Amino acid sequence: MTTMVEALGMFMFTNTTTLIPAFNQTIHKTTHLGLSRRNHAHFTLSATSSLIETIPWGCENDSIENSSSLQKWLSQSGLPSQKMSIDKVDVGERGLVALNNIRKGEKLLFVPPQLVITPDSEWSCPEAGEVLKKNSVPDWPLLATYLISEASLMKSSRWFSYISALPRQPYSLLYWSQAELDRYLEASQIRERAIERTNNVIGTYNDMRVRIFSKYPDFFPEEVFNIESFKWSFGILFSRMVRLPSMDGKNALVPWADMMNHSCEVETFLDYDKSSKGIVFPTDRPYQPGEQVFISYGKKSNGELLLSYGFVPKEGTNPSDSVELSLSLKKSDESYKEKLELLKKYGLSGSQCFPIRVTGWPLELMAYAYLAVSPSSMRGKFEEMAAAASNKTTSKKDLRYPEIEEQALQFILDSCESSISKYNKFLQVSGSLDLDVTSPKQLNRRLFLKQLAVDLCNSERRILFRAQYILRRRLRDMRTGELKGLKIFNGFWNFFQ
Repeated sequence: MTTMVEALGMFMFTNTTTLIPAFNQTIHKTTHLGLSRRNHAHFTLSATSSLIETIPWGCENDSIENSSSLQKWLSQSGLPSQKMSIDKVDVGERGLVALNNIRKGEKLLFVPPQLVITPDSEWSCPEAGEVLKKNSVPDWPLLATYLISEASLMKSSRWFSYISALPRQPYSLLYWSQAELDRYLEASQIRERAIERTNNVIGTYNDMRVRIFSKYPDFFPEEVFNIESFKWSFGILFSRMVRLPSMDGKNALVPWADMMNHSCEVETFLDYDKSSKGIVFPTDRPYQPGEQVFISYGKKSNGELLLSYGFVPKEGTNPSDSVELSLSLKKSDESYKEKLELLKKYGLSGSQCFPIRVTGWPLELMAYAYLAVSPSSMRGKFEEMAAAASNKTTSKKDLRYPEIEEQALQFILDSCESSISKYNKFLQVSGSLDLDVTSPKQLNRRLFLKQLAVDLCNSERRILFRAQYILRRRLRDMRTGELKGLKIFNGFWNFFQ
């Protein structure tokens, strides 16, 4: 099963928050001597310019003309006749629409491997590709650099029609400024994920610049290979890269297929079909002519969809939705240092996030809560609690400590209500918004981002409200049971007096 690649699974960060391991410096700087400087598309940067103004390739997100040119080029390059065409749509601005009746289970697309971009794709500038491959650059930064290299060659690149149909500024949190993240996503834990992702992209670019780009300026001129173009290419990868299980899990960009939009109601994914020797997806529902055909980007929360793709499904429509709840050890705890060391041993920290769904929460969260509230007299149980709180261990997760269960549930409830208060504050300040974010060009940037944030906060707060209700009910039942038991005990005691 393949999904639009999620960064946490495929974007391998090192301890220095970059994607680049120690390079094998087998190519020396003299490699490019005697070669003429490449003819790149040049652009300049300014402190106030936006990515839309500085990237000279790509198109507006709703451009049908460029997409039609892509379809024509693909057909001429070996793409079979399609049962779908590109068109403006209600969800996603542009997408693939059925031309004929499509049956449930029917395979579509059949994109041949020669029209797919992978880490093995041929470079228009072979010397640049050789430098990266001999330095063992991982797939993500290699493909990011490949995209920039091919894009900068404009019509000289065989991928010109594809790159021309890519958005000039992909909708994702990678393009939100720090001030925008702080202002609109203060209540959501996805803000931290966005900051981490941006820092990792910047760290990766800086590593590439120091170790490779600066040493081979004829292949990687700074006016082209800079942080703005790197953010663009990584934005494309985050939103369009897929992993193909039947091709040994190879990372790939699949032109035409990546024009399909996500629906929470479908579960079909792209993969390589060995019999037809093409990239296909089987539909899991029928489509009528004129209907938009959807694919799944994976079972992701609304926050994750906003992070990588720049949209938020309507509240209550995403069965995979979740919200990150932050739990923290109390520094006033006399066993704080001991508990913290044990958490670090199992890859956790003194402040940890866990996913909450409408259907409940993971066993790891309960184990963390047990550890947080456990008294020093339970020191002998600390390590098994810490181990159970980590998803990196195979230790028993379903732990029960009846003597501190009420305190643990109250601890989770307190954290839940603290988080709810942050959402309430943001939503009260934001006022009432009901804007159509499926047509962002009709909105100015501020309103567009604000509406996305309001939609996300409403969906995440809804899950927390549900968790709050469940926790309050369980605590009430526990306390009612204890009170009833105490009354029975007192009755027996009085009877025997």
